[in-house]
Amino acid sequence: MKNVDKGTVVRTVLLFIALVNQTLMMCGKSVLPISEDQINTLADALYMAGSAAFTIVTSLIAWFKNNYVTEKGKQQKDVLQQKGLTK
Repeated sequence: MKNVDKGTVVRTVLLFIALVNQTLMMCGKSVLPISEDQINTLADALYMAGSAAFTIVTSLIAWFKNNYVTEKGKQQKDVLQQKGLTK
C-alpha cells in the first residue's frame, strides 16, 4: 500500500460514494434532504450557466482564431496581403 497514489485513492473513494448514491437514488432513497423542486431549480440554473459559459467561450475562440488580434497575427496578415493571399 506504500506505493498507492493519493489521487487514485481519492478518485476511487469518490467513485464509490457516487455509485452508492446512484444506487440509493434508483431505490427511491434520498441521501440528502433535497426536494424535487430544489433539484429542478438547480438543474435549470446549471443549464443556463453552462449554456452561457459555452457561448462565451466559443465566441471568444472564434473571434480570436478568425481575426488578427495579436502582433504576430498582424504580421501574418501583412505577409498574406503582400503575397496576394487575402481578399
